[in-house]
Amino acid sequence: MAIRNIREIGDEVLTKKCKAVTEMTPRTAQLIDDMLETMYEANGVGLAASQVGILKRIVVIDTTGDEPHILINPQILETSGEQTGYEGCLSVPGKTGVVIRPNYVKVKALDREMKPYELEGTELLARAICHELEHLDGHLYVERVEGELMDVDDMEEEEE
Repeated sequence: MAIRNIREIGDEVLTKKCKAVTEMTPRTAQLIDDMLETMYEANGVGLAASQVGILKRIVVIDTTGDEPHILINPQILETSGEQTGYEGCLSVPGKTGVVIRPNYVKVKALDREMKPYELEGTELLARAICHELEHLDGHLYVERVEGELMDVDDMEEEEE
């Protein structure tokens, strides 16, 4: 496994649409392992392949530290409710902003063995699913921020 460089806002790769994965190859399996290691090293809860410069429809998410979710070619089937909260992104370091997201999301995807499955999530998991899937279509959360982006350091001072 290897830690990959996380692409940051302004990098053109983050604006591109990712391509579907048609088979699990050793390179794709290595990419998934590297994405997980990179996400954990950066203290993130999710990472899309485009964030490490690879235009494949692959996302890894771990909101609990228990069991990471690997979503290949994910598609949202259903959403409901609404939540408003601060959101950040490994590709937009040091910044945060208020984003409105669904409070419930149901998604279908392929797992690491390329077998279809469905994942349902609420609250943080729902937010992470929506956030990461937007990366696959070349979008960043900053496009959805209500008001201004804030420095994470400024937000921490406000909470004190």
